[in-house]
Order: sequence, then C-alpha cells, then structure tokens
Amino acid sequence: MRVIEPEIDEQVISSGWTTAIAVLMIILGIIAIAFPFLIGVASTLMFGWIFIFAGIIQIVYALQSRGAGQVIGKLILGLLYLFAGIFVVAKPLEGVLALTLVLGITIFVQGIIQVSMAFQLRRTAPNWIWMVVSGIIGIIFGIFIWSSFPFSAVWLIGTYIGVNLLFDGVWMLTVNSGQRRALQ
Repeated sequence: MRVIEPEIDEQVISSGWTTAIAVLMIILGIIAIAFPFLIGVASTLMFGWIFIFAGIIQIVYALQSRGAGQVIGKLILGLLYLFAGIFVVAKPLEGVLALTLVLGITIFVQGIIQVSMAFQLRRTAPNWIWMVVSGIIGIIFGIFIWSSFPFSAVWLIGTYIGVNLLFDGVWMLTVNSGQRRALQ
C-alpha cells in the first residue's frame, strides 16, 4: 500500500500574503495582550452589532416569505437575533461574560482541530510542531476560561484573543517558511 503525499501549492506557500497575514496576526495579538479590557469590550460590541444586523436581515427575509409557518419561525429567529444584539450593545459588560464562555469553547475546539491538522501536515511541513504547540495552548486556554469564569472574564477575553492570535501568527509564519525551504 502506497501513501500519496498531498501536493503542496507552491503559489500559496511562496505568496507574501501568507507572511503578511502571519505578521499582522502577531501584531494584533500583541495589541490585544496590551489592552485586554478594551479588546474584550470591543469584541463584545462587534458581536452585538453583527447580531443586530443579522436580526434585521432575518426579519426582512421572514416578511418576504410565503408560508405562514415559515414566516412566524423566521420572524421569531430574527427577533431573537435583534434582541440579543440590542442587549449586548446596551450592556457590553454582561455581554463580555457570555462571549467569554463562547470564546472558551471556540478556542478549545480550535485547539483540538489544530493539533489534528498538525499531525496530518507533519510529512509536508517541517515546522508542524509549532501548530501542535498552538493547538495545545488553545486547549489549555479553553479549559482555563471555564475554570476561572466569571471572576476574570473582563480582562481574560482580550488576553486570550491576543495570545491566540500571537501563537497562530507564529505557527503560520514558521510553517510557511519551513514549507518554502522544503520546496527548495
């Protein structure tokens, strides 16, 4: 039985965009670590506004639907989005608490996925271990968010966003450079 190595897209690897995105993620991570409370509140407000706009769009869509059952279900969903968004925008500190739990779950799951992806890339990416490290850190951070909730939620969300962005940028930068060296 022969294992076929996945082909490496040379254009993606040699692209300066990957390096630029990695460096941008590192810079954003450092900014988020420096200003965790501001990033936590800003993230919460951003999600609140997204929910408000999604609610308005869903309500408009519901009103254009034809079947009565469809209209009511879509309208209820749109109103739920709209009211959730209004609540988060009106009370961002309470929204930070809710967002902290969601972020903890997301970072935990992202960490599991990254570790899994890293083991799939270990033959084609010489620096795949950095992706494993980033994934393990994500798993640890996800667990830590759950264990320290709600006491440190206000500063925690911004700090974790920053650390996660920082390590994601580092692994993207190192995996990208390792793949370039492997192609040469």
